[in-house]
Amino acid sequence: MRDPYEVLGVPRSANAAAIKSAYRKLAKKHHPDSNKGDPKAAERFAEINSANEILGDEDKRKQFDRGEIDAEGKPRFQGFPGGGGPRGRAGPGGFESYTFRSGGAGGPGGGAFEDILNSMFGGGMRGARPGAGGGAQFEFDTGGIGLDLDVNVAMSVSLEESAKGGEKRIRLPTGKELNVKIPAGVAEGQQIRLRGQGESAPGHPPGDLLITINIAPHPFFKVEGADLKIDLPVTLYEAVLGGKVRVPTLGNAVELSVPKNTSSGRTFRLKGKGLPKAGGTGDLLVTIRIMLPDGNDAELEALMERWRDQHPYNPRSGLG
Repeated sequence: MRDPYEVLGVPRSANAAAIKSAYRKLAKKHHPDSNKGDPKAAERFAEINSANEILGDEDKRKQFDRGEIDAEGKPRFQGFPGGGGPRGRAGPGGFESYTFRSGGAGGPGGGAFEDILNSMFGGGMRGARPGAGGGAQFEFDTGGIGLDLDVNVAMSVSLEESAKGGEKRIRLPTGKELNVKIPAGVAEGQQIRLRGQGESAPGHPPGDLLITINIAPHPFFKVEGADLKIDLPVTLYEAVLGGKVRVPTLGNAVELSVPKNTSSGRTFRLKGKGLPKAGGTGDLLVTIRIMLPDGNDAELEALMERWRDQHPYNPRSGLG
């Protein structure tokens, strides 16, 4: 991942307010909902969020500035205490090997020094071998310290796919394509880990593929936790006379009995028609919206004039 300062477009001297402002502008600009025709929008949005997780947290920002963590928040190998670290040289495959020189097996830094290093690095020291001047040389095998082979990508799914699960094909930055199984009930921001599908390097197990889920906005459902909300248009006569109206759900449509004299804004709860959640399913909240016919209707206007004159009432009387 790129340097988080570069991702957010702020200098290293930027204060917290400037970082927050830059993040909000970029998140709004690159949100997948606002860039539906851009297949890379979700990837940029995920990168912006990752950068903000580092720079938006005071402690993590200090750790990154000191070089203790990388751009993904993972610890970096910091070298050796005391400043007397090993001397690096390029080895096969571009990796570095580190050489420690001691004053001989019987002098300072002899066998005890090797034991200390082995205890520090979990047996990562290669055996001693004679060096120039009779001293001993120890080679430290880096063993992948600081090597991150995980790949992070974002994937946008529909509300129906997040609720019911399914399978979707995703294209990785490398050009490789995979079929990903989406578990039922997956939530916004949740990660799917595919082990061994990340990057690879000689002598190291392959990394993992981490897929961050973005749920695309639905044309008429709004999500509130495990509940769904919908505004349901009804005619004037359905609201006055009552009747049964069809209501869409994530499954099959159902019929809702609208009582007589139902006002616009009244909400009905349909149990179990929402999203999966721990221990059950959320509900569907249906809010009635009375819709008048398009255009002018002289007959309706005459009816309303007679009604106004014969049955006046003021629904705003309690507003003062």
